[in-house]
Amino acid sequence: MTMSVKNSEIMVGVGLRHPHFSDILTQPKQVDFVEVHSENYFGLGGAALSVLTQVREKYPVSLHSTSMGLGSTQNVPMQYLARLKTLTQKINPFLMSEHACFTWGQQQGQLIHSGDLLPIAHTLQTLTKMSAQVDKVQNFLGRQLIIENISAYVKFDESYFSEADFLARLCQRTGAKVLLDINNIAVNSMNFEGGDIHQSVADYINELPVGSVAQIHLAGCTEPLTGEMTIDDHARPVSDDVWLGYQQALIRFGAVPTLIEWDSELPEWSVLVDEAKKARDIAHATLARKSI
Repeated sequence: MTMSVKNSEIMVGVGLRHPHFSDILTQPKQVDFVEVHSENYFGLGGAALSVLTQVREKYPVSLHSTSMGLGSTQNVPMQYLARLKTLTQKINPFLMSEHACFTWGQQQGQLIHSGDLLPIAHTLQTLTKMSAQVDKVQNFLGRQLIIENISAYVKFDESYFSEADFLARLCQRTGAKVLLDINNIAVNSMNFEGGDIHQSVADYINELPVGSVAQIHLAGCTEPLTGEMTIDDHARPVSDDVWLGYQQALIRFGAVPTLIEWDSELPEWSVLVDEAKKARDIAHATLARKSI
């Protein structure tokens, strides 16, 4: 059964990684849900899938995919979709997400995976192709997808939609929703500050239609050395700028499920729980002000 969230509620979860398997199963419930990378559980058996099945008995699970390549010119491989559908049927996630990027390409007639989330040109041609991919995946899985904005590091001169406008149009065409990663916006804003393609966190959030966002990601990143690009490494607590953006997003989009991401230099479980508590406290205070 698919879960729903009332406007007055806020669900705050954390990304679940292997070092915290024991914590999530043995400690009292302190977060509302967990999110995992789908591809890590594609095996038909094994310890990881066994743990996730046990976790699912206690927590709602969000499946966050990284390898569909919805913005690729190549179609999402059917073998990949079949594995994802098998996992979906076993776990019954309450959310399913992917990224607005490309990952698949051809080399010497062979389909290859980039191993990274590569940016796309925000054009009508890309929008048309990606909309068809999203429709195909949603129809195959029988699930709504939530599409995440990425840290891009490069921009295309031919892009004539902003990323926010592109995602809004994509969702309008397909019935998908947006996964709003506020740290990714902040990273892009810092890396492209002063250019024609620069967009602040506030402007980005305001450009997305009310009702378009179904989940929010919060993360932190390492401060770059002078003159270097900011890299979205998910290796630090959520930054002050991202917390400010989160408050703005709550005011605009309401109480959507919120996730703390932390992938590099992984801290103790208690640190993740504290970050989730901070997000919940900020959300409650912000939504209380909104209702006045």
